[in-house]
Amino acid sequence: MAQQGQFTVVENGSITTPKGFRAGGLHCGLKKTKRNDLGVIVCEVPAAAAGVYTLNAFQAAPLKVTQESVAAEGKLQVMLVNSGNANACTGQQGEDDARTMRAEAAKAFGVPDHYVGVTSTGVIGELLKMDRVVPGIEGLPAVVSADEEGGEQFSQAILTTDLVKKVVCVELTVDGKTVHIAGAAKGSGMIHPNMATMLGFMTTDAAISSANLQKLLNRSTDMTFNMITVDGDTSTNDMVVTMASGLAGNEPLDAEHADWAAFATAFQYVGEYLAKAIARDGEGATKLIEVTVANAASEDAARAIAKTVIGSSLVKSACFGADANWGRIIAAVGRAGVPVNVDTVDIRLGDISVLEQSRPVPFDDPKATEYLKGELVQIHVNLNMGGATATAWGCDLTYDYVRINAAYRT
Repeated sequence: MAQQGQFTVVENGSITTPKGFRAGGLHCGLKKTKRNDLGVIVCEVPAAAAGVYTLNAFQAAPLKVTQESVAAEGKLQVMLVNSGNANACTGQQGEDDARTMRAEAAKAFGVPDHYVGVTSTGVIGELLKMDRVVPGIEGLPAVVSADEEGGEQFSQAILTTDLVKKVVCVELTVDGKTVHIAGAAKGSGMIHPNMATMLGFMTTDAAISSANLQKLLNRSTDMTFNMITVDGDTSTNDMVVTMASGLAGNEPLDAEHADWAAFATAFQYVGEYLAKAIARDGEGATKLIEVTVANAASEDAARAIAKTVIGSSLVKSACFGADANWGRIIAAVGRAGVPVNVDTVDIRLGDISVLEQSRPVPFDDPKATEYLKGELVQIHVNLNMGGATATAWGCDLTYDYVRINAAYRT
C-alpha cells in the first residue's frame, strides 16, 4: 500500500474491494472480437446512489433510464453496462431496449427494476442486438464475484478503444472503521470537459446518504472528470455513477462529520486518478499534458482558462512535436472568455520559464524541446491577478488519433 496523506492507495484493489460489492463481465457478441462486452456491478444491499451525466443534448437512452432509477429512491443495487454499441440516437426502440435491459437485469439478480442502472458505450445510431444482450444478462449472475477477478472482468467489459484499464482503490479510517473507495473507468476518445465518451463507476462501503453523496460527486466531478479533454467532443453517453453500500459500519457521513474532509479528499483522489488515466490514454496519445492556472481572479476563471489551453489543438500539436511555442499557450489564455491582465502573465514549461509579465524571456530551446519529449508535460500559467487555482488534463494530438477515428466503425 502507498500512503497518500490521510488515506492509503490499495495495491491490486478493484471495484469489488469495498464491502458488499461483486462484479463480473462476459462476451455476449456485441463486439467483433471475443473481448468482454457486457459487465455488471452488484451490491448485496440497496446502495445509496448518485450520478452525473453528459450535457450533450442528444443524451443516450440508457442515461435516461438510469436517472429514472436513481430518482425513485436514491438507491441502486445493480449497475449494468455494455460496450460495442452506444444505444444513442435510436429513438423509441432504443429507450425500449434500455428498459428491457433494466428489467432483465432486475430479474436476473432478484431486485426491483428501479434498483438497476444501465449504461452503454460504442457506436452511435445502431440498434442493440437484443437477441445477444438478453442471453448475456441471463449469464451474468454466474460470473460475478467479490474478488479481484470479478473487478478485472468488469473493467475489461467497459473498454472500447482504450488501451489500458483504469482502476484505483483507496482506504481510510472513518469513526475508527476501515472504509474503502474504489473506481473503474473507460474513456479514450470523444473526451471533453463536462463529460465525454467516458464512463466512471465508483463504489464505497461508507455510510452516506444519497443526497450527501450527490453533493460530493458534483463537487469532485467539477475538479476532476470535468477538467479533462482529449479532442473537444462531448459524447451522448457519458456518466459517472457512485454506489455506497454503508457496510463499513461508520456513522453516516455529512459535512459536519469529523472525518468528512478526509473522506472528501480520498473521494476526489479516486476521481482525479481516473480522470488523468483517461487523459493519458487518449486515442493515439504519447503523453499526458497537465495545465495549471494559478493566481486567477476566481476559480471559475482559472478553470475556464485551464480548459481552453488543454483543449487547444495547436497546444496539443506543439506538445506532440516537442515545439516550445508558448505563443499558442498565451493565445489560448486570451480567448478563454474571461478577463485577464495582458501585462502580468507568466508561463513555464515544467521549470523552464518562457514568459514573464507577458514578455518573452531567453530560454534554452534544446532543453525545452527535450522536456516536451517526455511522457508528462506540465504547463504553468500564472495570471498574477488573485488567489484562485485550477488544473486540467489532456493529451497530445497525434497522427494516430486521426487514423483511429478515420476507421472507428470498421
